[in-house]
Amino acid sequence: MTDLERHVNQPGRAKLVKDVRAKIKELGITYIYFQFISVTGRVVGKGIPADHWERTAEKGFQLVYGSTANLFLDRHNNYIGYGPEAMELVGIPDPETFVQLPWDKRVARVFCTCFRNREERENPGGHLTSDCRGNLRIFMDEFKKKHGLELRVGTEPEMMWLTKNEDGTPSGKGFSKPFCYHIDQFESLRPVFMKVIEYANAMGLDMIQGDHEDAPGQLELNWTYDNVLRNADRLSTYRQICAQVAREHNLIACFMTKPFMGVSASGCHTNMSLWKGGKIRVNKLGHKTLPGVDGVFSYVEGGTNTFMPDTKDMQMPGKIGLQSIAGIMKHLPALTALGSSTVNSYRRLWDQGFWAPVYADWGYQNRTCGLRVSAPGRFEYRSVDSMHNPYLLGAALLKACDEGISKKMKPAAPESRNIYEAQKAGKDVKKLPLSLGEALDRLAEDEVIKSAMPDEMYKVFHWYKNDEWERFLGATTQWDLDTYLDCLP
Repeated sequence: MTDLERHVNQPGRAKLVKDVRAKIKELGITYIYFQFISVTGRVVGKGIPADHWERTAEKGFQLVYGSTANLFLDRHNNYIGYGPEAMELVGIPDPETFVQLPWDKRVARVFCTCFRNREERENPGGHLTSDCRGNLRIFMDEFKKKHGLELRVGTEPEMMWLTKNEDGTPSGKGFSKPFCYHIDQFESLRPVFMKVIEYANAMGLDMIQGDHEDAPGQLELNWTYDNVLRNADRLSTYRQICAQVAREHNLIACFMTKPFMGVSASGCHTNMSLWKGGKIRVNKLGHKTLPGVDGVFSYVEGGTNTFMPDTKDMQMPGKIGLQSIAGIMKHLPALTALGSSTVNSYRRLWDQGFWAPVYADWGYQNRTCGLRVSAPGRFEYRSVDSMHNPYLLGAALLKACDEGISKKMKPAAPESRNIYEAQKAGKDVKKLPLSLGEALDRLAEDEVIKSAMPDEMYKVFHWYKNDEWERFLGATTQWDLDTYLDCLP
């Protein structure tokens, strides 16, 4: 059997397909978005009438391979990743992700796994290695089989609500004032974030807290952590929700890392822990009638957190936690290319003074380091912003933890001082890459992190991001004009 056939015929899937049909009838769904994730984290795919659910669930739909790279051209006018001569991928829906869209209840969405075309001469029906979501599922399952551990992740997605001019163009201004944690500024955006929360709850996100951050119009809304794949799906869903709410309120939902200088950028700190055991809690949100299948509203709970301290020192993580920290610390430079994946990401690292994670060190509650133990039982990977692709980063973190655990690695001693003060005292601390070009170079040298992007995934990622870097280097910007236009005679 091909990878595609095994996926379609996996145990229990036929029942899930029938469960979706029941939900279609119950909810009055007439149209479905069949979606997957591109190299940059965009949501792409096709829309298909719900009458064709069973056929699409079995046969899938076809779309050009280049859609995994947004079907964009590079600066030489070549399609990134795949040319027009390439065949079309096959997208197979994962019925456990089926859920109704709360802003138009006639429409639902379902995530898909991508495969090579059935008629390919080489590896027909094989897993499409440029499918970042499919890759993450494979690596998550391999990690669990090897170590008996599950990576659970909680993200902190900061983003900004920007206003528009009368003609609909961006005004370049945030909706609110840059006052961190001020309830008055939070309240000014209440109609916006309450609609986000309403939609989020209807799509399976267990929203737990939120606040106004310290940039204009900047909010952070959080939901309960879960396994790394489901959390990535929820982050993608959250972005779609914010885009819809922005349309309804004539605003811009901005996930760009740093649209303003002199104020904080939008980070997306990733809190992680490795667990043994646990059980699935269905309908955690307590809906009377689920507007989707059980899997969307399920969360894993309980089990043994292997990052918890196992000595009298309640700050020191357990053995597996320390090994994982060591693995991540070793690969921080390459990981930066995935967590800080755009040219604009590095404005966050250069505009220092706003807790930017510039240094390759770790510590307890130390926000000047790239990695911090944020509470007993978890640590926070900080060199990641709101533009990142969580599927690529999640896979790379699994690979880094795998090496740390497999080789029983030990990290250097944690840093408790402000890293800037530690440097003044003579500590030699390496900086993380401070440009996308440098980060891509470090990634190219790191075979462990590259293995998280197998075969065509790395080819597509490198092509896309290297082209982005070269476009930037070749662009004349407003800074150039301001600096050099009137410099002579």
